[in-house]
Amino acid sequence: MLKKILILSFFLGSGAAYAQVAPSVQGGNSTLWVGGEFSSFNSDYATSKRLNGIGALVDYNVTPRFGLEAEGRWMKWNAVGQQSQYDYLAGPKAKLLQYHRFSLNAKFLFGGIWITYPFNVGSGSYFAYVPGGYGEYRISSRFAVRGDYEYQFIPSAPGFPGIPSNGLTPHGYSVGVTYRILGVR
Repeated sequence: MLKKILILSFFLGSGAAYAQVAPSVQGGNSTLWVGGEFSSFNSDYATSKRLNGIGALVDYNVTPRFGLEAEGRWMKWNAVGQQSQYDYLAGPKAKLLQYHRFSLNAKFLFGGIWITYPFNVGSGSYFAYVPGGYGEYRISSRFAVRGDYEYQFIPSAPGFPGIPSNGLTPHGYSVGVTYRILGVR
């Protein structure tokens, strides 16, 4: 009988002891993701064709909900008359919804946009503010795919002498892949 009690207490005691073990060290909540994307935009100054190109992005999550995003985009494929648009933007972002591996995020970026207008009409560099959003699906703990939409506001464009500067509003989408290089999530 004593033997049975000892065996039973050994099994029950070891399970209870295991259940009370706490992690000895916990890391921060921040993560760093880098990635690439393909973009297609309506330029708002030569709308007969969409302007396509590639981009790179850095996504730094300060907390699981809030972070910063920076992106560079170089669009000159499918161009009319050698037009191009290069974007260098950064700003805050927030996770709006998380469902298992899928999340919806909002972002508000600021930065510079360099435009070469078609048929050598001119070129310019402009300040822009860019609201947007993206959906992201985590394929694994390290890889994610994302679809992004942005609506760019360039209030001082085109800025040519004798031509009214009513501003431009290019808008478009991007699809890409990101890779987590720092943090756990």
